[in-house]
Amino acid sequence: MGKTTAGRFFEDYRLGEVIDHAVPRTVSGGERALYHALYPARHALASSDDFARVCGLPASPMDDLITFHVVFGKTVPDISLNAVANLGYAEARWLRPVYAGDTLCSSSKVIGLKQNSSGKNGVVWVRTTGMNQHGQAVLEYVRWVMVKKRDPKAPAPETEIPELADVVPADQVVIPEGLDFTGYDFTLAGEPHRLGDYTVGERIDHVDGVTIEEAEHMMATRLWQNTAKVHFDVTARPDGKRLMYGGHIISLARALSFNGLANAQMIVGLNAGAHANPCFAGDTVRAWSEVLDVAKTDAPGVGLIRLRTVATKGAAFELRGEDGKYLPDVLLDIDYWAVMPV
Repeated sequence: MGKTTAGRFFEDYRLGEVIDHAVPRTVSGGERALYHALYPARHALASSDDFARVCGLPASPMDDLITFHVVFGKTVPDISLNAVANLGYAEARWLRPVYAGDTLCSSSKVIGLKQNSSGKNGVVWVRTTGMNQHGQAVLEYVRWVMVKKRDPKAPAPETEIPELADVVPADQVVIPEGLDFTGYDFTLAGEPHRLGDYTVGERIDHVDGVTIEEAEHMMATRLWQNTAKVHFDVTARPDGKRLMYGGHIISLARALSFNGLANAQMIVGLNAGAHANPCFAGDTVRAWSEVLDVAKTDAPGVGLIRLRTVATKGAAFELRGEDGKYLPDVLLDIDYWAVMPV
């Protein structure tokens, strides 16, 4: 093919190899403005410099999912260009805030491989680290993705399935340096509910819905330089449809959760995540959450809330059928830690 590349296929990965991803990106205030144009994102800490300074930070950080999307997007040409589907996430920790002017890059280590029984594809597990211009890690996570084989007859690599933690322990979650909620303004944040107002097992219907538009999805996918063929090319799937970028659904669910969780200001850990069913333009997405746990931190006025947030085309609080499988309307199921004033 000369100077061009068709990307990596399943048989091209080797256990333990480290892949440094191309094209660092400098984020700016424009990134935040476009993010807030794409999603109904209203959490105050990521919206206002003044609010952030009262909370002990030097300025308003980028939305935590902007960091995730930028770091993730760098990995796509090397990890999931020839993906069938992105399957899940685990062990994610946001290690320091990202601010306008920071430059982000990514590297990934292959930690698991398993060929599927069809012989046409296999699952690749990678641990990805995002770093800023100072070489400081800002984010780390594990994801696994189903990738096509170039040659179905190519020998399968030795199977290695990594052992992953079900939950990032609360004491291993990193609270941003200086974060202080003792002067927190609940009126400006939008809701009066603090950590003590939530109980484990409580479920919250976030009420609002957003209908997915093809143009918005494509703008998001291009913004984060996610070049996976299933998002760009209608000929990449037998049904002739472009698959909505999974990160788009994550950001929609997070933004919709504001109604009921306005004070869950930053995601600091992602315990698990699954894209349960595909999403396409024209689908209307709603969200609901369940409180899984709460925890204390050493930061003044700052607590942790562990949430399961589900994006769905169907009714709130419906998740699995009698067979234990996700219902067809369920699009996303994520389990994460967020900071909240106590």
